[in-house]
Amino acid sequence: MTFSSFLRGISSQPLFVLDNDIPLSQYVSIDLSETNTQLHSFNVSSSEDWSVFINDYCNQKQAKVAFGGYNEKRNIYKRSNYFNQQNVDTERNIHLGLDLWIAAGTTVYAPLEGVIYSFAINANYGDYGPTLVLKHQVHDVIFYTLYGHLSLDSLADKKVGQPIQQGEPIATLGTAEVNGDYAPHLHFQIIRDMEGYNGDYPGVCNTKNLDKFLLNCPDPNVLLKLT
Repeated sequence: MTFSSFLRGISSQPLFVLDNDIPLSQYVSIDLSETNTQLHSFNVSSSEDWSVFINDYCNQKQAKVAFGGYNEKRNIYKRSNYFNQQNVDTERNIHLGLDLWIAAGTTVYAPLEGVIYSFAINANYGDYGPTLVLKHQVHDVIFYTLYGHLSLDSLADKKVGQPIQQGEPIATLGTAEVNGDYAPHLHFQIIRDMEGYNGDYPGVCNTKNLDKFLLNCPDPNVLLKLT
């Protein structure tokens, strides 16, 4: 059994990282890849312009949450040297998590029981900002979930090893001032092996290392079942 198949089999029902009172009909997929010409209509280096674009998109679709981005090649990262944009061979521009775009202050919930593995403020321009990582064990399989672009308050009073119950509120989403300068959203990522990282794990990779990262970070939608 592959890791993705294992994750898919954990629950036959969707698991939620946002309020489960938001029905799946209020989620809409969004394309933020380099091939989407709509992204040429505004300044992709501006978190304010991104917020307007995302809000307009959700309003047009009569949705509350826009989601997507797994294994998506994006141009948005060109604004920051943090992603090695100066080197074509090592340029990191392929997204490894699932983004859920919704207002700052929105509560984030644990989709599964676990413990707090680590947390940190990743303050590089274009980085996660406040970040939380949970460790889960289902049967004999251990894996991790990462939550990026949180509010500063989300890390207050957190302790490594702290038990977390399924459905427990664990964080809120941050504003552009603290979340790496993005429109408010949750970066949700599943990680099989943390490879020594604490409070962080690459959420964007380059083409050279893509196969390795896709094996270690499968599509979060196999767990959330948004589509």
